[in-house]
Amino acid sequence: MHLGGKRVLNEVNLDVYQGQVIGYIGPNGAGKSTTVKIMLGLIEDYMGKVEIFGQDIASGDHTYKRKIGYVPENADIYDNLTASEYLTFIGELYGLGKVEAGLKARKLMNEFGMDNVFHTRISSFSKGMKQKVLIISSLLHDPDLLFFDEPLNGLDANSVMIIKEILAQLAAQGKTIFYSSHIMDVVEKISNRIVLLVDGKIAADGTFEELREQSKEGTLEEIFNQLTGFDEHKGIAGNFVGIVSEGKENE
Repeated sequence: MHLGGKRVLNEVNLDVYQGQVIGYIGPNGAGKSTTVKIMLGLIEDYMGKVEIFGQDIASGDHTYKRKIGYVPENADIYDNLTASEYLTFIGELYGLGKVEAGLKARKLMNEFGMDNVFHTRISSFSKGMKQKVLIISSLLHDPDLLFFDEPLNGLDANSVMIIKEILAQLAAQGKTIFYSSHIMDVVEKISNRIVLLVDGKIAADGTFEELREQSKEGTLEEIFNQLTGFDEHKGIAGNFVGIVSEGKENE
């Protein structure tokens, strides 16, 4: 695929199956968001073929989107609306009735301990509270395919545990989940398949155990660093701390 004359993705071939939690990782600029946006139908100018639920998404039939949930890394949320108004609106966009969407949204808010702010403007919410609203909005219509980009942003430790368990139970129901994050230990724990994208190409694709066997490294973070060729972290950190400490030796 080309954007602005530059090739962004190159021979990215993936067969994805029900019930998989795919840790979709890579350095900034590797093409992860572009891939997801193509699958979501947000980018249409690409070469190749994308089939979702057995349907070529280039056919112009957008009904497949009703079975998709999405939490982008930097989401725009209508924070002048109340949580009730926002979630009901999103539910209706996905084909739910207004009453049904409102009732389901309130039940889900309650499970997150946020029932008391259901009719409060989102502008007053903390980052973690907004993130929970976004996660609810992505699941309200019971989608079969989920794209989560840094979904744990702003969440406290207890909420992280809940979301990780929600993802595990959704996968057990046969949902397919693309999980993109730079927090490698979480990706390592929740994914049953890991796809590493480097410079628009797939550098690795397999279970964590398969990737570890391939690279002979211990953690996903170490595997990531090896496969992306990044081994400068200690040197950069040393230089950085040295600059921070400049002048102390003269005191």
